[in-house]
Amino acid sequence: MEEAWSADMSPLYRKKVTIELAFWKHKMTKKQAVGSVWAKNIQTKLNNLIPEKVHQAVTFTIEKMVKGVLFGAKYTTTSPRVSGSFQLREAYVRKFIETYKKTASVEGAVTGAGGLLMGMADFPVLLAIKMKMLFDIAVTYGYDVKQYKERLFLLTVFQLAFSSHKYRTEVYERLRSWDAYAEGLPDDVDSFDWRTFQLEYRDYIDLAKMAQLVPVIGAAVGAVVNYRLVQQLGTTVMNCYRMRMLEAN
Repeated sequence: MEEAWSADMSPLYRKKVTIELAFWKHKMTKKQAVGSVWAKNIQTKLNNLIPEKVHQAVTFTIEKMVKGVLFGAKYTTTSPRVSGSFQLREAYVRKFIETYKKTASVEGAVTGAGGLLMGMADFPVLLAIKMKMLFDIAVTYGYDVKQYKERLFLLTVFQLAFSSHKYRTEVYERLRSWDAYAEGLPDDVDSFDWRTFQLEYRDYIDLAKMAQLVPVIGAAVGAVVNYRLVQQLGTTVMNCYRMRMLEAN
């Protein structure tokens, strides 16, 4: 796989991709800052104070939302791209990321300006924007999102983008050897660890999204936060596919 994709890249672009991927991998594996450890410990203690029934309700809601988007987006996504150099594909990927960043920013500004109720509506809409971007990027790299395990790959990429450092290391290792890991995956999406998924995602964006509900500043916060969250996800999925395609064992 590496030879096939490297063959259609110019030496300069190959060097650029290699450097960017190396920096990203270092970020994924570097030692966790002390402040991050404290913040995560505090968040965990706060989560432990929340009644179990509330956790179950939130987990159920997020699970149904993600499943709906994840398994519905395949019907609105084009077929895998079968031609084009790696460099051209990444040009299209960057264009997708820019488009979805702007879309998410506008959506965040509108819902942020609308007060509490519209601010709460931002969560499922932003989730749908993120998932649709993942699907469009996947097919641009040439992968078939109609395949169950390919959609599970995207869900794992989503986890990596929005997980704490401690859990991120585990998810990163799965993605680093995805093909081998995927062979042992069950064919039942209900076996996915939805509880951990929702806790990590919720903890990651809680503070930022709470500020979006504040009157006056909500629109500005929503625009900036959504823009950055989509940028982060875009960077993560690009490097995950680079790692998968160029460094496959």
